[in-house]
Amino acid sequence: AARGAGMTAQRTALVSVVMPCFNAERHVEEAVQSVLGQTHAQVELVVVDDGSKDRSPTILAELAAAEPARMRVLRTGRIGPYPARNLGLRQIRGDYVAFLDADDWWLAHTLERLLQRLLEADADIAYCGWQNVGAGIAAEPYVPPAYEADDPVAHFVRSCPWPIHAALVRRAVVDQLGGFSERRFSSMDYDFWLRALGHTRRITRVPEVLAYYRWHDGGQISAVKWRQVLDALEAQQGFIREHPGLVAHLPAAQLKDLTEGQVLRQAYRAFWKRDFVSAQKLFRHVAAAGSYRLRDFRYVASALLPLPLYRGLTRIVERKPS
Repeated sequence: AARGAGMTAQRTALVSVVMPCFNAERHVEEAVQSVLGQTHAQVELVVVDDGSKDRSPTILAELAAAEPARMRVLRTGRIGPYPARNLGLRQIRGDYVAFLDADDWWLAHTLERLLQRLLEADADIAYCGWQNVGAGIAAEPYVPPAYEADDPVAHFVRSCPWPIHAALVRRAVVDQLGGFSERRFSSMDYDFWLRALGHTRRITRVPEVLAYYRWHDGGQISAVKWRQVLDALEAQQGFIREHPGLVAHLPAAQLKDLTEGQVLRQAYRAFWKRDFVSAQKLFRHVAAAGSYRLRDFRYVASALLPLPLYRGLTRIVERKPS
């Protein structure tokens, strides 16, 4: 009887999907159909068209007209994807929330699997594996580790645990978090999952690849490497500051390595990729934070030069091994 009641609860649970859209005419219909074609039938889709200048509004209007009970389109000026998501969140009706961007997609059974696992485990968040796809991308499908079986705090402080569309969250958690921060431009998904972890450790994994992330060369927020790294650091430091009890078991040296140490590693990575703008910004942060060793000094000191001089000097330095 309990199993039957559980299955009924799953079948009748309304999942709300929030999708920001900006100039996504090439992919938005595929993204929308991947939501409306879910094997879990109780799905509502709220799309926020964020000032698109292409055919996206026309495509969305046609799709919504065909599914008026399940799909709504909101329109706004160009406010950005996270404010757009927050606008969508204020309109949803479901007890469970998922996010999908207008150029990504799910398998047909993605929400069914995530919801089933979330209810079975009595969890607040269910997450899954994903794959990055796109022109010139050769990424393997990736299933993250079962964070809940290890030390989720250490894993989450290390890096963003999953992309925005690879999880299902109870609406109550989203409401208690107040949606997304609109301060950390390029790491607001990371900030959201860190704040969620501060609220609940009731997370559970579906060990399958169920989500697909379409990578576009250069056009995405994450393409600005230095900003992404420093915004991620701010999200990490905010979590550590606000939840001292959750990180108390991690040695101070480990916490520093996971935060400032990551900035230093990313500075070197940008340097050897010849992304000198990011390398300079990150090494300058390292200098200000004092988070470097003697062997890093020449890289840190050279970054204090004006950018044209820095570029010229690095042509000489970069020929030497790291």
